Order: sequence, then C-alpha cells, then structure tokens
Amino acid sequence: MHHAPALSVRQGLVYVSTAAVAWGTGGAAGALLHGAGQLSPVAVSFWRFACGAALLLAVARSRPSWRAVLLVGPAMAVCQAAYFAAIAEAGVAVATMITMGATPLLVAAGGRVFLGEPLGRTGLGCAALAVAGLAMLMGGAQTVTPAGAGYSLLSAAAYSLVTLTTRRMPADGVAVWGFVGGAACLLPLAAAGGLLPAGHAVTNVLLLGYLAAVPTALAYGLFFAGLRVVGGTTAAVLSLLEPLVAAVVGVVLLGERLSAVQVGGALVLLSALAWLARGELRGAPR
Repeated sequence: MHHAPALSVRQGLVYVSTAAVAWGTGGAAGALLHGAGQLSPVAVSFWRFACGAALLLAVARSRPSWRAVLLVGPAMAVCQAAYFAAIAEAGVAVATMITMGATPLLVAAGGRVFLGEPLGRTGLGCAALAVAGLAMLMGGAQTVTPAGAGYSLLSAAAYSLVTLTTRRMPADGVAVWGFVGGAACLLPLAAAGGLLPAGHAVTNVLLLGYLAAVPTALAYGLFFAGLRVVGGTTAAVLSLLEPLVAAVVGVVLLGERLSAVQVGGALVLLSALAWLARGELRGAPR
C-alpha cells in the first residue's frame, strides 16, 4: 500500500485557500446554469454532487466510506438546501453573511468541546475581524426574518459539522462518498422540481462540467486534504475567501459594482486572512 506524503501546514493553507477560491466561482456557474437550464437550485446541487462523485471515481478508486455516505453526505445536503432556503427567505446578502459569519464561531466552539482544540486569541481575533469584513462586503444586512436567520444558521451548523467530522476521517474517499450521500439526499427534492435541464444542451454541459470539476471535485478534495493539517477554525475563516472571490467574479463577469464600503470590507477580510495565515505558520513545527 502506498501512502501519500504528509502535508506541511503551509501546503494545507494553500489547499484550503485554493478550495475557497474555487468555491467562489461556483456561485456564478450555478446561477448561469440555473438561468440557462431552468433548473432549481436544489437540482443544480444534486447534479453538482452526482457529477463530482462520478469525476472522482473516474480518476481515483477508493474504498466506500459509510461514515462519509451516512454522515458527511447528509450534512452537505442540509448545508446546500438550508442555504438556498435562506436565500429565498432573506436574500443572498443576508444568507451569506449569517451562514459564513456564524461558521467560524460554530467550528471554534465545536472544536473546543468535541475535539479539545484550544481557542487561541489569534484565531478568535481573526475570526471576529473577518466576520466584520464580511458584513461590510455584503453591503450591510437588510431585514432579517426569523425563518431566514434560522435557515442560515442551520446551513452554518451543517457546514461546521462537515468541517469538524472530516478532520478525523481518512482524507482519501471522504469527498467522493460524501458527494454520493449528498446526491442521494437531494435526489427526491430535486426530482420534485424537475431534474433535466432545458435550453441549449452544449451550454448546460459546459457549465455543469465546470461546476462539477472545479468548485466541487477539485475544491472539496483539496479542502478535506488540507483539514488534515490545518485547524478547523482556521479552515472556516479561510473559507471566507469564497464570498470575496464571488464578489470579484460578479464585478468582472456579471457587471456588478462594489461600493466603497464593500471594497473596504474586502480589504478588512483580506487583512484578517493574512493575519491568520501568518499566525498558523508561526505555530507550525519546523
């Protein structure tokens, strides 16, 4: 049996950051697929997981992991479904701000209670600064309904569960079998709204291919591998690169504009991530 060489902390930080950047492009791809293929957001998520699993199975065989299928998969499905429900109730800005803002705090608390991970001052300070930057980047919260906040927190809790549980699982196979479990959970909901895309077939295939390959198979594979050497709180804070990249993609590809406050929020968020990475590297064994 061949074992992959152990990652360094620096490599783990690069893996998690790259995953977050890839996720940031997924929103635009999913939105384009939703519009071009007339698929519901849940159906887009189903095809994302199903095709992502197929891609990973095609390039690397791995033993079935029932823990990933039965635990990680449903948590990933709940994260996606609850996030889309939050968007329907409260809008993209509020849903993103609450979900992504609560996740580092939930991961920090869960890591301390269940994994015995210390609550370092640097990690908590960076998390607080990053959440402040995220709030500015989202342009300030509009009216928050109880249902919108509840769905957002449920999505954050599910994402936190994925982050914490996969830290103690073998990295090999977690992504692919998590996708299998997630797709199985989303299938009934997706089928109710229509599974097959409409419109131009080539466009749909290209969009789905990108969504499955880059923000799904590649991103989650890197994220789960990076979690082996990067703390859960650090990984959750680095994941805030996702909305930052999504904002940049919106400006460059979709013609959206950022206000001065949003640009300031992006700079605050980047500063928090740089501070966090520096602290993580300082504490790494030489």
